[in-house]
Amino acid sequence: MSTDTSPTIAVLGTGLIGAPVARNLRKRGFTVRAWNRTAAKAQALAADGVEACASPAEAVRGAGIIVTVLKDGPSVQEAMQAAAPALRQGAIWLQLSTVGIEGVSTLAGWAEQLGLVFYDAPVQGSRQPAEMAQLLILASGPIAQREAVRPVFDAIGKRTLWVSEQVGASSRLKLSLNNWVFALTHGLAESLALAKGLGVDPALVVDVVTGGPMDSGYFQAKAAAILADDYGTSFSIANAVKDARLVVDAAAQAGVQVDVAQAGLWRFERALAAGYGDKDMAASYLASDNHAGVIAE
Repeated sequence: MSTDTSPTIAVLGTGLIGAPVARNLRKRGFTVRAWNRTAAKAQALAADGVEACASPAEAVRGAGIIVTVLKDGPSVQEAMQAAAPALRQGAIWLQLSTVGIEGVSTLAGWAEQLGLVFYDAPVQGSRQPAEMAQLLILASGPIAQREAVRPVFDAIGKRTLWVSEQVGASSRLKLSLNNWVFALTHGLAESLALAKGLGVDPALVVDVVTGGPMDSGYFQAKAAAILADDYGTSFSIANAVKDARLVVDAAAQAGVQVDVAQAGLWRFERALAAGYGDKDMAASYLASDNHAGVIAE
């Protein structure tokens, strides 16, 4: 792909997902500018050919495509408000963050005010898939510009699922998928903790599950991390608390009773209160300790 014909892309947010997104876009030949609240994280991408910018406005100036990969809806809106004076009318905004139902509605309205073409495109996958350009993009938005955004999605993901023409559908799907991931995480964590508490080697749980109908790559990865006491962050407890709250709030709005999701939120909150916020969400295992903090009210 030639940089002569490719649009300049501004990436706002260069954390665990945003940084590899910026690098992979640059590898595909795009001119990439990046901004992050912690400037050093954006500056670290200079070695990969990504231009670090001091402000959102500097990053988006002249950019045909803006990609937001920030922690939550308010953070995304704050960054885009700061970028507003330099935004190009008709630019495409790809919103990759998990922001929930109300969040995406607010951002879509803001995009309309700014004259931007908005795509609701949360991603399925954590740090490792992002680094390998193997994210699954859940995209919703107008058909007219889909060909323009396809090369961008192809650069960062293994597949793009077009969910709907209606913005918001992807964010609703993402909450449903996160609910499943959280249930898997807590189920594994509690099972290993229960085995240990009952005087059984937790590795035997993994041994029995391996190769059977309950096995999965996710099970194996998180089990290995827990057994090794290695909670290097792929998806943090702090982010899990944020997303689990979005799930519970969305369920309440929809009139859906989600007992497991609510209990899972309490468990993540207990891990957060115990000081594990920067650890991977596999640290749900550590919340099995009766002294691991208190449930947030």
